[in-house]
Amino acid sequence: MAQFPMGDFAASTDRFVASWVAGISERAARAQALSDEVAAMSATAEGAQGAVRVTVAASGAMTDLRLDDRVLRWRPDEIAATVLAVMRRAQGRLAAQVAEAAAGTVGADSETARAVVGSYAARFPEVPEEDDPGYAGWSGNGR
Repeated sequence: MAQFPMGDFAASTDRFVASWVAGISERAARAQALSDEVAAMSATAEGAQGAVRVTVAASGAMTDLRLDDRVLRWRPDEIAATVLAVMRRAQGRLAAQVAEAAAGTVGADSETARAVVGSYAARFPEVPEEDDPGYAGWSGNGR
């Protein structure tokens, strides 16, 4: 068995530990940067040819709702369905924004990115406009 002078072993160990700590600190800083970016995110979607506009925060909670005068001619259930559908569409845009932020901070292929983006994709699936009952169900006939 090879013998190493105690000084070389101690110095090597110190360098290894310092490198390991620096790596952890760097990953933590990138994860914090991702967290900060995600917390500041919002997404907006429109429906019924712009009659309904919804903005959601990173949490998915609605932060703004804009209705134009055309909705005054709709039945209450049509308004509700359209608002909810447009809100889901706005929420569905969050995962793509989170994926972009993750790629720029922690790296798209990192375990952290996969976990965070996967969580958003599962909670807020993308809703194509043609599959959106609130959008497709609006006739635009000025009821």
